[in-house]
Amino acid sequence: MTASYRTSALASRHKILGSDLEDWNGMGTAWSYHTDPNTEHDAVREAAGLFDMSPLKKVWIQGPDAMQVIDYTITRDLTKVAAGQSVYTSVLTEAGTVADDAIVANCGHDLYLYCHGSGDSMALLEASAVGKEVSLRLDDDLHNIAVQGPKSLALLDAHSPLDVASLSYFEHAETTLFGHDVRLSRTGYSGERGYEIFVAAAAAGDIWDQLLAEGKDLGVIPCSFTALDKVRIEAALLFYGYDMTDEHTPWEVGLGFTIHKNKAEFRGKKAVLASQANPRFMGAGISSLEELPLEGGETLWQGDAEVGTVNSPGYSHRLGKTLALVHIQAAANEVGTNLTVKGEGYQAEVTIEAIPFYDPDKARTHA
Repeated sequence: MTASYRTSALASRHKILGSDLEDWNGMGTAWSYHTDPNTEHDAVREAAGLFDMSPLKKVWIQGPDAMQVIDYTITRDLTKVAAGQSVYTSVLTEAGTVADDAIVANCGHDLYLYCHGSGDSMALLEASAVGKEVSLRLDDDLHNIAVQGPKSLALLDAHSPLDVASLSYFEHAETTLFGHDVRLSRTGYSGERGYEIFVAAAAAGDIWDQLLAEGKDLGVIPCSFTALDKVRIEAALLFYGYDMTDEHTPWEVGLGFTIHKNKAEFRGKKAVLASQANPRFMGAGISSLEELPLEGGETLWQGDAEVGTVNSPGYSHRLGKTLALVHIQAAANEVGTNLTVKGEGYQAEVTIEAIPFYDPDKARTHA
């Protein structure tokens, strides 16, 4: 296991819950607890689940040139993102491939909070900042607790002076929660209505404990990254390093919607626009009514022709299916088509299914 160099203030709580704190993104992460991940999955869909998302890297970007620096680094048009709003975006290499994805929050007064995973965002931001009047600061003291599920609103609204219901999807605001200063953002990675709480390390433990105590009667429980994987696959939400890498263009992985072609400039713009006409494959979904032992990396076949690759698989006990996010050749990507998946020493039949698998109209996140 890779050694972690970043530590969550919630690490001791994760250990008590059964986590071995496996490394992700340089931080010991709760990939599993003693509880059944299916039970955690149910909590997210029926009540609310608590996730420690602090392994995401949080970067404060401030100064007169902050917007210019970020806007060149990302593919979305940051001038359209007002104070109190956030945006999900791709981050590209010079070659127009996906270097990372991120959520950027406009906090007003030339201050932005930039959250990303394991891609190259920081190096690319630093390159964009050369010669500019801007500061970049990675903030590991800032923790991120995600409350995801239909009862998240009631739980948070009862313990904050903010009218939490007034926050629209991808809006955020400074407030207090259980008396602690926080930034509350209506974002998440679950396919449910949910919120992310950005809070200093010193207060993270108390907020975690009080959310669990006050949410117990609602069915709120701590949830692991194994459960997070289940819900995000159902919702067809991508994970950098699995569903996309710097070998892929945004058009190939379903991120074309993040490319704002009318922006004057952004890193990789010319290359990414040139690549739009010739994607090698496209992002899609497959399913099986059998519980298949997929791990990722398996190949997909249509007759004697190899047509795709499995990226993120998982079994959904709620849908009664094995699901997987895949890359597949465009000519083979027709919903309802049967394919053969081939793994180490086995093969099985699967069917191409429309994505997202869960809540295709995204009515729950956008409610």
